[in-house]
Amino acid sequence: MIIFGTSSKLVQLAMLNLLCGFCGNPSAHPLRKRVTKFSLFFIPLFPIAPAKHSIQCTFCGAQTEISKESAEQLLAQGTTQGAAPGGMPGGQQGMGGVPPQPGAQSGNPFAGQQPQNP
Repeated sequence: MIIFGTSSKLVQLAMLNLLCGFCGNPSAHPLRKRVTKFSLFFIPLFPIAPAKHSIQCTFCGAQTEISKESAEQLLAQGTTQGAAPGGMPGGQQGMGGVPPQPGAQSGNPFAGQQPQNP
């Protein structure tokens, strides 16, 4: 008997302080990566789908899938502004200490997108 299937692993890359594009509140947003792998006898062997990156507001719970390039950009900006990779809090990315003006560009790559239902 051969046992096979898939397994998913969710990795938190960083915790970023951003202005939420849905609720408008400054809050922490975990940047996460999900990798799905083919498993044989409960041992993950190789990825069967591209990694999916997402970011979620801890205030309202809105989750957005973002591209790999956007995730890398946010990770790079977060580490240069004080947020540590691996989920450590820090930095003030996206906030700037001044509330956004109506109609102004927020610098948030997922602002204006619709939230996904978990």
